[in-house]
Amino acid sequence: RPRPAPLRRKEEEEGEAGEHTSSSGRRHRRCSRHPGTRKVEFSCGGGGGGMGLVRPEERQRAEIEELRRVLLACAAVHRRKDGDGIGAPPRAAPRGYEDEDEGDEGDGGDGAGGGGGRAVCVTSGVSFLGRALVSRLLLRGYSVRILVDNEEDMEKLREMETSGEMGSARSNFSAVVAKLGDVQSLCEAFEGCAGVFHTSAFADPAGISGYTKAMAQIEVKASESVMEACTRTPSVRKCVLTSSLLACVWQDTARNHLSNVISHDCWSDEALCVNKKLWYALGKLKAEKVAWKIAEEKGLKLATICPALITGPQFINRNPTATIAYLKGAKEMYSDGVLATVDVTTLADAHVRVFEAMIKTASGRYICFDRVIDGEDDAVRLAGEMGMPVDKIRGGGEGESSREPRPRFELSNRKLSCLLSRSLRPCYDESRTV
Repeated sequence: RPRPAPLRRKEEEEGEAGEHTSSSGRRHRRCSRHPGTRKVEFSCGGGGGGMGLVRPEERQRAEIEELRRVLLACAAVHRRKDGDGIGAPPRAAPRGYEDEDEGDEGDGGDGAGGGGGRAVCVTSGVSFLGRALVSRLLLRGYSVRILVDNEEDMEKLREMETSGEMGSARSNFSAVVAKLGDVQSLCEAFEGCAGVFHTSAFADPAGISGYTKAMAQIEVKASESVMEACTRTPSVRKCVLTSSLLACVWQDTARNHLSNVISHDCWSDEALCVNKKLWYALGKLKAEKVAWKIAEEKGLKLATICPALITGPQFINRNPTATIAYLKGAKEMYSDGVLATVDVTTLADAHVRVFEAMIKTASGRYICFDRVIDGEDDAVRLAGEMGMPVDKIRGGGEGESSREPRPRFELSNRKLSCLLSRSLRPCYDESRTV
């Protein structure tokens, strides 16, 4: 029988709107009144692997997850324009997702790719420690922005790129020029980064004097500016600052209540550093203290690492300023049992591990060393690596044998060792842990 005209017109309109069923069991129907829209219907039960009814809460969770993926994808294509022609700008972590993405890293999980593409900034990235840290971060999958403050450092960075020192991850790093004393330029450099590593490495302009009192003041100002910039940059959630073991070991032995254990709770005596003209120790001590003051006032997550004398391949030539400055007072440190060293790769790994654990447990100060110079053989070996007389390290020269024995201390890196013990990889020799 012929169908009534109104019914035929309705079927024709629906045919023009079109309808198809996807492989997932959804039927998509285009609306004739609004061609640009679709109605999505779900098939119920029935064989053929069709989907069941989707409850409202499940649908809402699916939509939220889809929105999150879209936001992450949009953030991934954002690129910061540095204009320096080195590397590709790192991918910025979307604000609000940094801590969520780091949830699996607080336990010190092993394996490459721990960075997940998040962007971090490394100050003094072309220094002896900076290079090792940048390489380690790239291996862990981070996008690294290297901060330099002059064209000479920029040229060093170009050499690092062309020499293959960055490995296969060259597209994951970039460079930006900023002055460590300029808060505004630091804010621009940190923009989009989830974390900052302030290695606070300085070179003596004269190249011979080691570390001057003026340099100590510059280091304190730089630390203050970096911390202030971190607190003003919304994307920055965490900061790891490189201090020094010298900020812990210079104790006033005239005090009767001193513990014989030097740990992360110990602070050097500022007046003692001034009296002995230990400018490197003073600079590190005051720079760390000002960093903690700002972090506590502004609510920034901060961890500081206090390394021993940094060693590694050709360290005396590649890191002369810090090495010479660190060893001022070496005889007293050797006598007290607190002269220690740490390999640069070990130190770089410690920085990354502490940074990744900050989301859950890591906080405060960490002493980092892997060898204590407490015997003749160790002193001779260190002197040979530096090309200096062994008496410069252990003493024993004319007029020194009559000195009264000084109190002996023990260094403790238990806090860092406990953090690293949660990793599957062996990292440190804990024989010196108290």
